[in-house]
Amino acid sequence: MATPAPRLSVASMVESVLGCKWSVRLLGLLAEGSKRPSVLLRLCPGLSAKVMNERLQKMIRFGIVQRVVHGQKPPVEVEYHLTPLGRRFVAILHEVQRLQNDLQSGALEADSH
Repeated sequence: MATPAPRLSVASMVESVLGCKWSVRLLGLLAEGSKRPSVLLRLCPGLSAKVMNERLQKMIRFGIVQRVVHGQKPPVEVEYHLTPLGRRFVAILHEVQRLQNDLQSGALEADSH
């Protein structure tokens, strides 16, 4: 059974994840469904395996992502997927993107008058 995520504030998690373009990209890909590490690397040109593993481990500690190992001896298959908290977290990221889009389109300026 997975260990529970440490009690961090949501603001701290958002800051940590939004502070890294790779974390946001990885979450976006995992929001589409479970992915193997090789697929994540292929879909993120420029991302190194080291950085990917660091970011995924951090999100696992936050309880946003879960690592699932299929099989008991090599070769094993590893997949990552969003947890229920991760799905809610991605919804926050979508809302941030909507806000960005509204700012760029000028939609918020029209609402303020």
